[in-house]
Amino acid sequence: MNDDRARVMLITGAAGGIGRACVKLFTDNGWRVIGVDCAEFGDGFPANGLFIRADISKPEDIHLIYERASAFTDSLDAVVNNASIQVNKPMLEISVEEWDLVMASNLRSAFLGVKLAYPLLKARGGGAIVNTSSVHAVATSVNITAYAASKGGLLALTRAMAIEFAPDNIRANAVLPGAVDTPMLRDGLGRGHLGGATITERLDNLARKTVIGRIGTPAEIAHAIYFLADGTQSSFMTGQALVVDGGATARLSTE
Repeated sequence: MNDDRARVMLITGAAGGIGRACVKLFTDNGWRVIGVDCAEFGDGFPANGLFIRADISKPEDIHLIYERASAFTDSLDAVVNNASIQVNKPMLEISVEEWDLVMASNLRSAFLGVKLAYPLLKARGGGAIVNTSSVHAVATSVNITAYAASKGGLLALTRAMAIEFAPDNIRANAVLPGAVDTPMLRDGLGRGHLGGATITERLDNLARKTVIGRIGTPAEIAHAIYFLADGTQSSFMTGQALVVDGGATARLSTE
């Protein structure tokens, strides 16, 4: 069971770029971390935490995650639904199976996970849910239809969570990252929305689309997630969408 003096959080997608940055940041700030991913984390997962290898697209795996989490801790201070996948192809070429897998991984997993996390959050006397949505929830581009739809749904789900869980002092907010240098971003650079023959050229072209003139880092998104998870910093925020995109959505695309 967890030490009552230490805050505890659970994060999905813990082995990815943003997830790893979150594991480090929360641990550095004294939290105990339960990390979940379908891939191995490798060396370096905090010794006072718990890593669970599981596939969040499968309801049975989500139940196993929270069975193990409940054996590790009697309460949670925060849940970060961060895991997601992309299918990078035209909408007319997406199969039903591909569509369903994206929705199961990116949207249904948050719905099921929060239902199971709720008793642990309530046992703490309240807490925070942070859903990693995307700027694709509010503005999107070509060949990323299923991902954009799932992230739009996750943003709407966040607002519903905020309303339903407010009486239990559980806040729910979403972070909407823009272009962040992660393996997922690099894997999607060839979907036809950017010019450039090489990865470096495409990253440079993507950076020029932001007001700041560069793409983000996983650590920058982790700090935004931490801000929303830490009730001492964001106690009066719930149901909100925090856009962290280097100003990309601030610029009028027709100018």
